[in-house]
Amino acid sequence: MTLLEPEASPIDRGDPKTAALAVENLQLAYLVRGKPRDVLRGVTFQIRPGEAFGLVGESGCGKSTTAYAALRYLPSNGRITGGSVFANGQDITKMSTRELQQFRTTEAAMVYQDPVQAMNPALRIGKQVAECFRILGHNKGDAEDRALEALKRVKIAAPGSVMDRYPHQLSGGMLQRVVIAMGLASDPKLLVLDEPTTGLDATVEAEVLDLVRELRHETSAAVLLIAHNLGVIRTMCDRVGVMYAGKMVEEASSQELFENPGHPYTIGLMNAIPRLGLRKTDRALSTIPGNMPSIGTELPTCTYVQRCPIATDLCRTEAPPLVALGEGRWTRCHHSDQIDSIVEPEAQVDAYEVGGEQVVELLGVSKTFRQRGNDIPALVSVDLGFAEGETLGLVGESGSGKSTLAKTMLGVHGPDAGGSISLDGRPMAAKATNRRDEAIRAIQMVFQNPDSALNRSWTVRRILLRTVTRLTPISGEAAHKRVEDIAEAMRLSPHHLDMRPRQLSGGLKQRVAIARAFAGDPRVVVCDEPTSALDVSVQAAILNLLATLQRNERASYLFITHDIGVVRYLADRIAVMYVGRVIELGFTDDLFAGPVHPYTEALLSAVPNVDGQATERVPLTGEIPSPANPPSGCVFHTRCQYVIPGTCDVETPPRRDVGPRHSIDCHLEIEDLPTPVTISVTS
Repeated sequence: MTLLEPEASPIDRGDPKTAALAVENLQLAYLVRGKPRDVLRGVTFQIRPGEAFGLVGESGCGKSTTAYAALRYLPSNGRITGGSVFANGQDITKMSTRELQQFRTTEAAMVYQDPVQAMNPALRIGKQVAECFRILGHNKGDAEDRALEALKRVKIAAPGSVMDRYPHQLSGGMLQRVVIAMGLASDPKLLVLDEPTTGLDATVEAEVLDLVRELRHETSAAVLLIAHNLGVIRTMCDRVGVMYAGKMVEEASSQELFENPGHPYTIGLMNAIPRLGLRKTDRALSTIPGNMPSIGTELPTCTYVQRCPIATDLCRTEAPPLVALGEGRWTRCHHSDQIDSIVEPEAQVDAYEVGGEQVVELLGVSKTFRQRGNDIPALVSVDLGFAEGETLGLVGESGSGKSTLAKTMLGVHGPDAGGSISLDGRPMAAKATNRRDEAIRAIQMVFQNPDSALNRSWTVRRILLRTVTRLTPISGEAAHKRVEDIAEAMRLSPHHLDMRPRQLSGGLKQRVAIARAFAGDPRVVVCDEPTSALDVSVQAAILNLLATLQRNERASYLFITHDIGVVRYLADRIAVMYVGRVIELGFTDDLFAGPVHPYTEALLSAVPNVDGQATERVPLTGEIPSPANPPSGCVFHTRCQYVIPGTCDVETPPRRDVGPRHSIDCHLEIEDLPTPVTISVTS
């Protein structure tokens, strides 16, 4: 281990002009009310041709700003105040507008987190893809031919048909493939991916990552990947940089970083992941105390000092040196020799038992929508129930019926005749507008995006107080006391109660959304992807909070998610949905031990592995069928590798009991059902 001067480079990266991307001591500020607020504080890294480099860190650390600065995609108030950015020998910070436009057209491409925002909803897919080739100088006919080939290149099924569709007619995974096809039109030497798989199903995410991996090797493009899913970073990147408050605090090979992190912040991120089969009954997840410094905060010494478990007076008075750890690794820490002393806290949890009686029960629930004169069966004969204090995880690809099931249970959609939804054994009215106040209060919801669920102009106190007075008989001082008690349980301070949602971080806003759901004292809380857009550290805090509230309040959860790691940690039982049907239902441990439905096997095998264990993914061919025209027989037979011709495509599969309260709808005999690969899951 070699100590170096604070501003010296700990490793010899080589000539920045030969790198696909070289960021050298980059400093950037945003002008806020006319005053510069520092965002990047001397960021340095290089990506060689054909290499994939990952950037990780909590929201607000500067990851996306670094990516946008690398292509000089900056808002009007963004200012590069120091340093340089070289791309294939060209200093981007000194390019003219015309030179920059040419560079973005021919040498670099960016794929954004939300492909919907990157597409024009009024233009057909073919025209938008062809436009990329028209810009490169191809005539109309040639551009259309190349657009078709580009869609084939990213392995879109029926590319000719896709060319004639509009963006809203494609799934999220198909849209992301289209955006990648557009980005690769010029065979760029640099591909920047900003959270390219957030919000995608595990299977679609795996397909998109496979595609990027193949195209990278095919074109030798350098890749800058930003993601808060550390499993994606581990499986995709050669090297990884860790950012905190606008500074790089560690850089290493992917394997070294995940197996032997060298900075206290990196260790905090790793400990926050639900990995190695960890369950809520084992212990609480580790969290990083405190919050990241806000934009513009002066940080003269160590940026992480306020949250570091091994900080000393030295850390509070002097900037940390860069420390070379060998083999191109480095960290920025005064006490890099004491990293091994950081022990993951053993946050033990109190034991509790799930109740025996069903709080809410769905029997034979179907839901058929009428569109353009056609019946669309979104749910087909669903039987589910929740015991007191139980979490039922609901997984499946987009379009499988998860959200429709939740909305039907909530009374947003009325179920078809013949099905029933009961509370404590008593039937509830089909629509929420016809339900008793007790039934309405019994089931509440936490949405994926708190921004769209909270009134931005109201204070947190007013939001919670309205819920208490509307859903409970409490009023006056007692209502205010209820608000303060629920805020304390959510770790929201009195200061937070007087703030508005727009003034809060993503994690705090989600706490407010959960507080609102619990303010009415519900029996069941529907959680629809409540942690999908959160960093691992914030996600860990939210999952701990949900587990604690469940133990204390005895609430039941319907937890809808694409994240297999999260559902494994929190759920007592898991239901797997496909084309509106529950095709497998069982205890969490049983599903991960097997045997499982072939579709469940594919879902589990698609999980990015943060622990580096080699796993063989079970690919799913084609798209999930439309509920308007489901396949005959077993609805999964068109994508199943175990299909039995003449049986699976003709007969509805029987329900097989493979263990206590573990059932699978499949024609395979129990001994022939697959066992999932041994995996460690991550968020």
